[in-house]
Amino acid sequence: MNRVAHACLIVLLPAALVACQPKSGNEAASSDAAPVRLDDARARTSYMVGLDLAKQVAPVRDEVDIDTVVAALRAAHAGKKPLLDETQVEQIRKDFVRQLQDKRKAEQSALAKKNLERGRDFLAGNGAKQGIVTTASGLQYQVVRDAHGAKPAADATVRVNYVGAALDGKEFENTYAIDHPSEFPLNQVMPGLREGMMLMPTGSKYRFWIPAAQGYGEHGVPGQIEPNATLVFDVELLEIAG
Repeated sequence: MNRVAHACLIVLLPAALVACQPKSGNEAASSDAAPVRLDDARARTSYMVGLDLAKQVAPVRDEVDIDTVVAALRAAHAGKKPLLDETQVEQIRKDFVRQLQDKRKAEQSALAKKNLERGRDFLAGNGAKQGIVTTASGLQYQVVRDAHGAKPAADATVRVNYVGAALDGKEFENTYAIDHPSEFPLNQVMPGLREGMMLMPTGSKYRFWIPAAQGYGEHGVPGQIEPNATLVFDVELLEIAG
């Protein structure tokens, strides 16, 4: 389960489950059909609260019935006795969190397997192309612009411009976009990028294809890089800073 879904559960479920009395079909239909007027501050505030609640529900929208959620809110707002006591609510919440965690884990596992297979297929074809070199670790690279400067050691600090992307071209980092080169020690970056940059003479520009095992692996970077993603880096080594 992602953080958004977890936050949604913490905020929403106490209200949504405290009085789960579904509306009848007629009630739901009449409510949906009723025109909404935003003629005063109270109405606009109420609509704003509704929009906020909708955003909170969004991560688990397929797991809940909106009419039951609204019925619970109506009952709680009216001070009616809940259909569920606190013990029941807490158990339902725990079961639901576990259900979402299991679902998220299964989805991530399937995605990791898919990405791993896709990466292997891509690298097998890419490695056969002219000008592409494959190292013993599986890293692939292409010299875009050669140079004759010094090459960094494994513990060197380098100053570079680079673009990092997934195989589909979606960028997750781009120093050119912020017009500011990046500086970092090589011993603090992913193995594939460290290996590749040690091959680069200062002043050169290389393109790297980094297998999942040499990148962020099966965990990826939540919300940014998928599990077992093969990564593409265009790197320009500006200088060895230390």
